[in-house]
Amino acid sequence: MENIVYLIAAALIPYLVNGINPAIVMSKMIYHKDIRTLGSKNPGFTNFKRVFGNRYAWFVFFFDILKALIPILAFRYIFETDTTLGGQFGAAYSGLFSMLGHVFPVWYKFKGGKGFLVGAAAIGCIDWKTGLVALAIMLVLLAITRYMSLSVIISSLSCPLSLLYFCSPSLTVEILCIICVALLIIRHKDNIKRLFKGTESKFSLGKSSDSKVENNN
Repeated sequence: MENIVYLIAAALIPYLVNGINPAIVMSKMIYHKDIRTLGSKNPGFTNFKRVFGNRYAWFVFFFDILKALIPILAFRYIFETDTTLGGQFGAAYSGLFSMLGHVFPVWYKFKGGKGFLVGAAAIGCIDWKTGLVALAIMLVLLAITRYMSLSVIISSLSCPLSLLYFCSPSLTVEILCIICVALLIIRHKDNIKRLFKGTESKFSLGKSSDSKVENNN
């Protein structure tokens, strides 16, 4: 019975917390505009950066990661200390629902971002070494290709394999990780189509992205 209560809490709280979208909140508070009506209309870091520039975009980046880290780390600790399911399971389970909250937020009629930053926070909480490998792959590919979507997709695909290599997770944790990766890739289906057509836009971390925006958050 106790495990059931924790499972419900670890699904509901991360989902609701990560449903709050910093790009939407900050675009309204600071610029009195709705990011969902501008640029690509995607409520995420990349579109925010392109529309409004760098000044506040990195706050969106920071808050997207922070809103995931706090509940995921909390439930990792709770599951590690108070259940038989283990901390890795707690992080993977709450991480999945954090992504679902960001992607399908109840606060915004189930229309959210793509889940990259929340997913990155989740994999780092499951295993920090896997998170570092994924980050390194993403940054190298981004530097070479300047395609954020391609970099995100390939780095996310590395996570299940890195997880197996570094920490031999339980089958349940591995499955939860694969589901998170699949969700991320599905959310990038339009980017994948543009990559094959050669029409995907490029992205720079140091300046606003090109006129063809690539919604990666």
